[in-house]
Amino acid sequence: MPRKIRQLLAELRRAGFAPLPRRGKGSHTVWGHPLVPAVQPTIAGRDGDDAKPYQEREVRTAVAAVEAARAAESE
Repeated sequence: MPRKIRQLLAELRRAGFAPLPRRGKGSHTVWGHPLVPAVQPTIAGRDGDDAKPYQEREVRTAVAAVEAARAAESE
C-alpha cells in the first residue's frame, strides 16, 4: 500500500525542509532546505492522496542529500 502525501510531508519536515513561500501553484508545494538549496522537491496532491512512486523517490533523495550535507559539515 503506498504511503500518503501527509507522510511524505512529515518526513520532509523532520529532515528540516520547509515550504518555500510563493512557490508552487494549486496543490503543488515546493520545499527547500538551507543546507542543500539546490534540492527543492515538489510535492503535488492533498494530504490524504496516495503518493506516487516518483514522489516517494524524490523525498528519499532529498532527505539523503540533507543527511550527506550534515555528515560533510560535521567532518
